[in-house]
Amino acid sequence: MGRILPVLEQTKVLEGKDYREVLRREMDAGKIPLSLGKNCPVKCEFCYEIDHSYRETLDPPKTSKEDWKYILEYIQKKPTDPMQFWCLGGNEYMEWTDLFLHPNAMEWVEDFLKYTDKNIQFFTVGFVHVPKIHRLVDQFPGRINFELSVITTGSYRQKLMPHAPSIKHLMKVLDGPAVSSANFYSFDENTMSQDAETISRINQKCVLWMGCLTPVRGIKDATVSLMRQGRKSLPEEAERIYDKGYPNLKSIHTEAYVTAFLNRKRIVSQFDALEVEKKDSVVMAGSVYKILNMYRKNRARFLYVPNAMLGGDSDCTVLLTFGDIAKRLTTEKYVYIPKCVMESGRGHNMDITGVSLEEFSKKSNVKVRILHKIDTRFANTRLYRNGSLENYVEDYVRNPLTRSYEALSLSA
Repeated sequence: MGRILPVLEQTKVLEGKDYREVLRREMDAGKIPLSLGKNCPVKCEFCYEIDHSYRETLDPPKTSKEDWKYILEYIQKKPTDPMQFWCLGGNEYMEWTDLFLHPNAMEWVEDFLKYTDKNIQFFTVGFVHVPKIHRLVDQFPGRINFELSVITTGSYRQKLMPHAPSIKHLMKVLDGPAVSSANFYSFDENTMSQDAETISRINQKCVLWMGCLTPVRGIKDATVSLMRQGRKSLPEEAERIYDKGYPNLKSIHTEAYVTAFLNRKRIVSQFDALEVEKKDSVVMAGSVYKILNMYRKNRARFLYVPNAMLGGDSDCTVLLTFGDIAKRLTTEKYVYIPKCVMESGRGHNMDITGVSLEEFSKKSNVKVRILHKIDTRFANTRLYRNGSLENYVEDYVRNPLTRSYEALSLSA
């Protein structure tokens, strides 16, 4: 019989605060917190912000010129790291929106480049002034990382992005020096591969950043089905692109179980270095659970924890919550939890919802031993280390071992 599920309280850090506290928190995390003052009007069907009720937000009003002056002066006082790229838009205590819909966005991006010595990165589905964005990249070489969310140029575009810029406009954005990488996804046969051909024909210098989209809670059933369909067609689509040999750098972002497999040797060696005992209960998401059951079965009690808070098909240890872990507990008196679970932007030792380690331990009556070496930096390094199309095709799609890996069950 399992424990009575504890009620875990989020730490409310914004109660009684004004919106400039949100601005400061986002800027302290390396964000440039412009706001549209409303929900994103693009309303992409696949957006992960459709349901963000699991975390505390206090979205600021539409950014005024006075707000921008405050933001710019605050950032100017921050030390400059030449390797850091400040991200346009808050996404921890604010809702993620396409900020190039703000009438002053282009002007303020130019201000940032002129009046600071810092770098900037931004994501948009293409709402940029075409001549100006290309001019800014020429004027400030190496300081702009522009990630263009193409998503798809094919028949599914209108269904998924009914309010996005036209294909004609998108091609103008691609045709020049501005775009650092273009991301697009598999939805069916000859979707991702066709996009790769189109984009590479126009721009052979930008990174082709491709993959599949993962369903999470709040997304409509029809869109979820389309995402899962894209996952099934991803291997064949990736091979088509790989075999074409386009001159662009080619990166792929797929789901956690693939990332875990591509990093299996490092995951196993890091686990060995932890020196846990057979009786020790170790928390992990499903992808890592499969790897350790393949290579280190019975070397510890592997507690597979589903990403119940985010729902859908999410399977990522970094995004586990203390609530997810509490649901999984039975008779454990102590558990090992990776540090990355409690390194969100919510605060010290807090998960993505704002629940603290202290709150979890107190309410669940379970002692926690932190796996400090399994931190966010380790997870992010693993995500990108083997994230090339070549690695995916050669070491996953064409690797016979993946069939037995995928066949492993997840028995929670």
